[in-house]
Amino acid sequence: MVTLLPIRLCFLKSAFLFRIGKSLLLVGAFLLMNLLAVAQQKAIPKPEETLGFPVGADFKLATYEQSLKYFEKLDEASDLMKLVYVGETSEGRPWYFALISSKKNLDNIDKYRAIAQRLAHPAGLSDEEAKKLSLEGKPLVHIDGGLHASEVAGAQHTISLAYEMLSKADDPKIKNILDNVVLLLWPSLNPDGQTMVSDWYKSNVGTPYEVAPLPFLYQKYVGHDNNRDAYMLNMIESRVVTRTWREWEPNIIFVHHQTSPFPSRIWLPPFAEPIASQTPPIIAREVNMIGMAMAQALESNGQKGATHMGTGFDAWYPGYIDYMPVLQNIPAFWTETALYNYATPHFYTVRDFPQDKNEFRIESLYSSPWLGGWWRIGDAIAYMQTASLATLDYAAKYGDVLLYNRYQSGRNTIKKYEQEPPYAYFIPQKQRDPVRPVELLRRLAFHGIRIGQLTKDVAFEGRTYLKGTWVIPMNQEFGELTKQLLDVQSYPDLREFPGGPPEQPYDAAGWTLPLQFELNVIPATTPLTADLKGAIQMVSGTAKDWKTDTHKEANPADFIAGIGFDTNPVSSGINAPEGRLTGSGTVVLVNPVENNSFKVIARSLKAGGTIKFNKENQRYAISGVGKATLEQWIKELGVTAELTTNAAGAAVKPRIGLYKPWTASMDEGWTHWVLEQFEFPFATISNADVLAGNLNDRFDVILIASDRMRNIKDGFAKGAVPPAYEGGLGVQGAANLDNFVSQGGTLVCLNESSDYAIDALHLPVKNVVDGINRKDYFTGVSLLEIETDATHPVMAGMPARAAVFVDDSPVFATLDRFKGQALAKFALTGSPLRSGYLLGEKFLQGYAASLDVQHGKGHVILHGFRPQWRGQPLGTYRVLLNSVLYGGELAKGKYGTTEFWKSPSLPVKPKEDEKK
Repeated sequence: MVTLLPIRLCFLKSAFLFRIGKSLLLVGAFLLMNLLAVAQQKAIPKPEETLGFPVGADFKLATYEQSLKYFEKLDEASDLMKLVYVGETSEGRPWYFALISSKKNLDNIDKYRAIAQRLAHPAGLSDEEAKKLSLEGKPLVHIDGGLHASEVAGAQHTISLAYEMLSKADDPKIKNILDNVVLLLWPSLNPDGQTMVSDWYKSNVGTPYEVAPLPFLYQKYVGHDNNRDAYMLNMIESRVVTRTWREWEPNIIFVHHQTSPFPSRIWLPPFAEPIASQTPPIIAREVNMIGMAMAQALESNGQKGATHMGTGFDAWYPGYIDYMPVLQNIPAFWTETALYNYATPHFYTVRDFPQDKNEFRIESLYSSPWLGGWWRIGDAIAYMQTASLATLDYAAKYGDVLLYNRYQSGRNTIKKYEQEPPYAYFIPQKQRDPVRPVELLRRLAFHGIRIGQLTKDVAFEGRTYLKGTWVIPMNQEFGELTKQLLDVQSYPDLREFPGGPPEQPYDAAGWTLPLQFELNVIPATTPLTADLKGAIQMVSGTAKDWKTDTHKEANPADFIAGIGFDTNPVSSGINAPEGRLTGSGTVVLVNPVENNSFKVIARSLKAGGTIKFNKENQRYAISGVGKATLEQWIKELGVTAELTTNAAGAAVKPRIGLYKPWTASMDEGWTHWVLEQFEFPFATISNADVLAGNLNDRFDVILIASDRMRNIKDGFAKGAVPPAYEGGLGVQGAANLDNFVSQGGTLVCLNESSDYAIDALHLPVKNVVDGINRKDYFTGVSLLEIETDATHPVMAGMPARAAVFVDDSPVFATLDRFKGQALAKFALTGSPLRSGYLLGEKFLQGYAASLDVQHGKGHVILHGFRPQWRGQPLGTYRVLLNSVLYGGELAKGKYGTTEFWKSPSLPVKPKEDEKK
């Protein structure tokens, strides 16, 4: 034992030293990890190192390029962020969003994305399986820098938010978010506009024009209407965002805006009344909960002035990109943070406040009134950041609830339409224009709605549906979106006070797509029979890769150019019937009933062909273009055309000018877009072009989109913008347009611009609804029915009765000296309302909705509706396209039915209240 003791002591000493060493190594490793974490935290670049100024600084705005550069540096510096490429914008800018979460979550992102997908599409999933997935998953939260580029703080706040989350990753609250949420942070939903507005502001800072409005649209074609294109998907940006959402299926979508009702500093959900009639109740409650969570966070931070509901921001219209996803079972919402102008600070005093707010009374939904003072872009960014972090904090705390509710809402929708009508919608292939149902269905499919086709003829509910008829079964998770888009809308009669005027919808009151597309869509009012169910084969095609096929023409008959909707497998399986050329001869007749006939006309004009309009058969006759070429166009565009030997008709070869005011007209932008899609040759003309005169030397037809009279006549006031953008057409412009028409030109005016033409050219026409009080007459933005005279070239191809979009639209009576004819009218009796809202139908009954006014040797076409409203009403595109072809020799003919309309007496306007 004596000899063993030293050995044992040595062993114990060695073990002790080993343990000490091991502990020191562990401590060292721990310290090293902390040092690395600190080093990583220090390595997170500050925004000013890239931007050259602190984010939120007065008088400074980052462009999209600067923002993207900063996000790229964050991506390099942190393993908590990953940039994801989603495509290009309209102007070709590369577009990204950032995934921000813990490293563990990002390493397992495919798993969480798959869970989100499975819960979003619940067919075949049990409640127990869904609950398990909800506990395993992480909520995916979309937050962005906004899509209205003039609302500048949103795209600056995303820079600040990214830095906050990455630089404070160890902060307990931020860490909890990173561990439990995956953030999809889009620097901007309008990259083109962000740069455009930032550059404009920078060019004016420090000058008298520092806060001058932008004199052009901040997104190609559409400007502010980029938030009105959600279901139509006409714009590239709309399709990119929608495709990305279907790839990720986020659990929250939060879009920032900046037009808070003054003097509040931020408006939050709940929304004002009314909300969309098909809103899933679970999702509506979640939106309200998140809105209240944001308000509470603002109060906790001492950020006063949050409000909710009110009368402005309703969620009735599903065209908003930041609300339509609610109908796909996603809590989607927007906020409105106060804005002065760009990044210029402003001081508010109590004198700026409206009378009902200047006593700073505490209200139920405005519990901490803002007291005035300085308001800076930095303040707006801070409010936005609080709202974003509150949303993320909510998702972190209730992630499993969000995930499970997505499943529940979809499951409930499926069950609902297995038990109540409509059980399905039928869309026959045989329509007036066979391409148009394809245009509708491809859009619906792109949104994730499944489409089927009948494999045989089936009798159901007293009808026989032919083989090939499209069927939309309603027992699917996005069924509420389907019904919201296809059904007729009846906007509720909400009044500002009893007996007072109706509350004005924030946007459209009615939009029913079958009416807009001029389609026969039939709902199933009884459960589908077993025979019918068995005859439905769900459509599926081969989706194209948007990363490699971006410049290919996927479907020439499709109104959307390029890859269009073919990145979606269901959309790509929906195709128009191949066009046909029948008969014999050397002249091709195309029918204006079919929209793509106008593409054939435009291509023929470009190829040097001869176009004539034959008033006997209401067709356009094409000659001078090779038969093989025409046959190829007709085939790929899905057009039905006829060969003939009859080349009679008036020549059609107009030189078209589209007037573009400096007041950034969205309707002009949409008109420009439609003409481009149909490949029409035209020139854009400005105030300077009109003021220069000699318009007949350049144009046969001048088109003015829907704009208010003062915008066209006066434009921007002197001093409001740099001198190059001041003014409108003025007296000289009106005289030059009068001379243009008098010498044989055609002036086409859409909707509100008709009032300008009546005034400027002193036309013997009266807008009979001008000045009527809103408590007596109001239409909202709605679909009304008109009767048309299709014997006139401008209405060629139109049905006898058609639904048209009205939006603050004129209604016409004619006065002494009138020469010309009505092209469309309202019925003498009954209500013309087809979808939306109408108060005061008597003010429309019997009056004209569209006129051809002879003025000197020329014509003024007045349309009291918007035939191309936001690119949506495919059923009235031909009115616009016929109108711009109605010039030169064609306009010299005599057309129309003389007994079609006689102007009734002017209506008697209601007497105002004695107090008024």
